[in-house]
Amino acid sequence: MDGGTVLLANVRLADGSEADIRMAGGAIVEIGPGLDPSGAERLDGGGLLALPGMADGHVHLDKTLTGLPWMPHPAEPGRASRIATERGLRATLPPPAERASNLVRQAVALGTTAFRSHADIGPDIGTRHVEALLEVRAAFAHAADFQIVAFPQYGVLAAPGSYELMDEALAMGADLVGGIDPIGQDGDLDGQLDLLFRLAGKHDKGIDIHIHDPGEAGLQEIGALAERTCVAGLEGRVTVSHGFCLGACAEDVFERLAGAMAGAGLSLATHGGGAFPLPPVKKLRERGVEIFVGNDDVRDTWGPYGNGDLLIRTMLLSWRSGFRTDADLAIAFDCAAAAPRRVFGQDDRGLAAGAPADLFTVHAETLAEAVAQHPPRGLVFKAGRLVARDGSYVG
Repeated sequence: MDGGTVLLANVRLADGSEADIRMAGGAIVEIGPGLDPSGAERLDGGGLLALPGMADGHVHLDKTLTGLPWMPHPAEPGRASRIATERGLRATLPPPAERASNLVRQAVALGTTAFRSHADIGPDIGTRHVEALLEVRAAFAHAADFQIVAFPQYGVLAAPGSYELMDEALAMGADLVGGIDPIGQDGDLDGQLDLLFRLAGKHDKGIDIHIHDPGEAGLQEIGALAERTCVAGLEGRVTVSHGFCLGACAEDVFERLAGAMAGAGLSLATHGGGAFPLPPVKKLRERGVEIFVGNDDVRDTWGPYGNGDLLIRTMLLSWRSGFRTDADLAIAFDCAAAAPRRVFGQDDRGLAAGAPADLFTVHAETLAEAVAQHPPRGLVFKAGRLVARDGSYVG
């Protein structure tokens, strides 16, 4: 398919209505029943449910083992062991661009049309993983949008040279400044944040920082991040990834931090990890904090789980949040579709005339069923171009 005018006929929308969708020039031109197919390539949607393309708001494409023979998980539970295990195995694995490409193809075939991926940076690997994801972004530009985070996996101060490598990565084309546990990893809250905000100012970039630290350390980090964001004028451009501490703090502390986050425009990326406290999705949204979802690690040396399916991730987020009603399941889908688009600075209108023609069809009667049951996918379109069919990437 050449990206010309396409008429996706015979689909159902989330409101239950039947419709056709005309796409041209990368956008949705018209939605309605019985549209004239003249001048368009007509594809039959088979009566399936059509939904906006999903956006994986937090993933590590460079770490995945997708596409490789099964590898028993060798690391111990702690992060230090996982980091050491990954370092030890890295030289035995295919190049990160090859492995990342395997996962992108698989995720796109399941309805994901945008990614925010962290790319490891450190003295032992330099900027090679950023280079790999820049290569992947160019190769799959027709199938998905990409944001790349320059991620100092080993810390910024704890791994001398990481700051300079992050500076280099941002100059190469990385989109955001990464960070990790200023207290737990670097032992210096102000020291790490000084460097992250210096890079953000120098390159006019946003920040996406991993905060796994539990308890008082994590709460202190989020509070400091909100304050510095306002001082730096970066409102709406800073993301807390994980923020487990928000799911295990006293109510008054939560209210104070949620207010600070909303005031600074801090967003929160969550993967709904089963072994950690889950930040309260609805409460954060109600207080004005943009919260969105990502797969995080997808079958890699950090964990054996995942296949890149964001509908499975939204189901897990819903399950852990106690969501059961259709309205709550729709909130979970918003966390995988419109919410990350808003954080990315992209059009969040979904299936609407004038919006990007990024969408997929799924064997479900309703949006709630799609989230709760994550059934097979049908067709996937990026900018009106067919990129996957029946769970297989077609490029």
